[in-house]
Amino acid sequence: MMEESSTAGTTPKQGAGSADQRIPADQALSSSQADQPGSSSSSSSGAQPDGAQRRSDTDRTTTRPPWRVEGVPTENKDGKGGRRAWSRFWLTMLVLLFINWALSSLLLGAQTRTTVSYSFFLTQVSSRNVQSVTSTGNTIQGTFKHQVAYPPRSAEKQPVEEFTTERPTFANDDLFQELQATGVTVTAQPPNQGMPLWEDLLLWFGPALLLGGLLALLWRSGRMSGLTGMGGLGQSKAKRYDPSTAKRTTFADVAGIDDVKNEVMEIVDFLRDPGRYQRMGARIPHGVLLSGQPGTGKTLLARAVAGEANVPFFSISASEFIEMIVGVGASRVRDLFDQAKQAAPSIIFIDELDAIGRSRSSSGSVGGYDEREQTLNQILTEMDGFTGNEGVVVLAATNRPEVLDSALLRPGRFDRRVAVSPPDQRGRRQILEVHSRTVPLAFDVNLDSLASSTPGMVGADLQNLVNEAALLAVHRHHDQVTMADFSDSLEKIYLGTVRGIILPREEQQRTAFHESGHALLGMVTPGADPVRKISIIPRGQALGVTFQAPSTDRYGYSTQYLRGRITGALGGRAAEEIVYGEVTTGAESDLEHASEIARQMVGRWGMSSAIGPVSVLPPAGQESPLGLDNVAPATKELVDTEVRRIIEECYAQALSTLRDNRDHLDRLAHTLLDRETLDEDEAYAAAGISHGTVAADSHGTAGDGISHGAVAAEVMAGAASGS
Repeated sequence: MMEESSTAGTTPKQGAGSADQRIPADQALSSSQADQPGSSSSSSSGAQPDGAQRRSDTDRTTTRPPWRVEGVPTENKDGKGGRRAWSRFWLTMLVLLFINWALSSLLLGAQTRTTVSYSFFLTQVSSRNVQSVTSTGNTIQGTFKHQVAYPPRSAEKQPVEEFTTERPTFANDDLFQELQATGVTVTAQPPNQGMPLWEDLLLWFGPALLLGGLLALLWRSGRMSGLTGMGGLGQSKAKRYDPSTAKRTTFADVAGIDDVKNEVMEIVDFLRDPGRYQRMGARIPHGVLLSGQPGTGKTLLARAVAGEANVPFFSISASEFIEMIVGVGASRVRDLFDQAKQAAPSIIFIDELDAIGRSRSSSGSVGGYDEREQTLNQILTEMDGFTGNEGVVVLAATNRPEVLDSALLRPGRFDRRVAVSPPDQRGRRQILEVHSRTVPLAFDVNLDSLASSTPGMVGADLQNLVNEAALLAVHRHHDQVTMADFSDSLEKIYLGTVRGIILPREEQQRTAFHESGHALLGMVTPGADPVRKISIIPRGQALGVTFQAPSTDRYGYSTQYLRGRITGALGGRAAEEIVYGEVTTGAESDLEHASEIARQMVGRWGMSSAIGPVSVLPPAGQESPLGLDNVAPATKELVDTEVRRIIEECYAQALSTLRDNRDHLDRLAHTLLDRETLDEDEAYAAAGISHGTVAADSHGTAGDGISHGAVAAEVMAGAASGS
């Protein structure tokens, strides 16, 4: 899910606050003094002249806001800082060029040859010790077959293999004939001929120029992006959104979470008018933690807070702090807070805080030198360093607040924790309105009906629904998005994409009875969710689907309702056993779903008399892979026994109910086999059951499948049953 687009609209709307509404420090002080008893609004010398009054107004307008701004560089009016930087760059270039030239001369210089006398050379020719020679003019260079000592009668003899000598101009010998006679290879090209000048220059200075150009590129890009150092390795990667230059997000773009918006309005008001709070001795929370399931709009809410307050917004994911090099994450944290203080008032938003904020007691790091732990320590230090007047507010978002370190959650760091819950039906209606602002809707589109048909969906899901409907309308060459486009898109999201396979007639008939068993139990079971659609068209990995969705929101579930869910999930297998006398593998997902609900009833929700009102199973996703859950083996065995008992009782109830309504089952299955897909009204009509025939009891009213806890999300995981 994209958390940051959950309840978002894409059309910016001007917020109520602007930078012009902030109160300067001296103006706030003047106001507070004026309110004190005994203070006077005029000086003892009388009214000020007009010029002095204008200067006083100008001073108040340009006075810095009432928060300390740390790390702000001094203004460079004469440009000396830029000249010094360029001087350092050119000095570095000269040093690189010198080093490059020295190394090139040392490593790639011409190979040295020992100069010998011409007489010594003739002696070696006569001794057949010359292998090859080359000549250019009177200069002769060559190689001896065997090393010889030269000078021959000197105490400082050196071994010589490659030599050079000069043939005297007055020499009148038959050197060439003698060389041929002794088998010496004669050439006219110098073996160590130098390269052209341009190649020498390229070889000597090219690497230095290339390295210098790379350094200049990194330096310029670092200055343009506000970074320093080699590539900005230790610099923050946070993206800055400035309301004056970027698209502005306000509370008008956030819908369905009005209670959360009210919770963060204090932050907006503080950033607009800090003096109002300081006069009362109040301080804004250092940090606000937004927690909730993915797609509920935590990221968008943080951007809306910055947009309403009209201040810069620094956004970064917690995983972007971590690098392979230890200490880089802590450096990036320091740089991020420095940038935010320089741009104060501002907002820092850290997404997925649990990536670095996990409890250190369970991190498993050795010696405290883990990179993630150092980054967390730096965040704790930076938030502890706040004194309440920097004008910087830290917002963070997480899907798992229970795994965060306790040091993060104590007062003085993340003082306020706000739960961002999924929207109710009214909230879903508002979210659909926001996302359909730019979508041409047909007259038959009923957003209220869509909101009631999408229980459990969060903002990101609803945005996806609107987009899928628009794409489908384009595919069908519609001028407007119709209700049919929304219905088909909702089916695609809930049930999956239609598969282009053709089932044999016998397989289709078995699938029809399987899905009819699910649907019929949903129709006749008290308190069950209404059946919205039945289909035997293969979708996703299912050969058929039965879709049930509640009509109203609810946040708790009774034992009777949960048993009805298990009974309905086992209806497909029960129908196969009644009609065919055997079962197939089509009930695999149904059995998994029924077993999961029964296990949670027994082990977490205290709905078993044998276990009692205790929780003996960990929440979903927190199970220990080694079985270290402090639960006795006998208790686990008893949980398995109770789960089996509940499922067997519900399966027996499913068999009994379907046998009593066999005629309704046959009518529904044959109608489904002929039409392949039945909507809500068609399904009830085919079964011969009218809406409201079975009244829901007070404890079994259908809910939206999502509660503020983890219960409902697990219960509604199988709302769409497939064979």
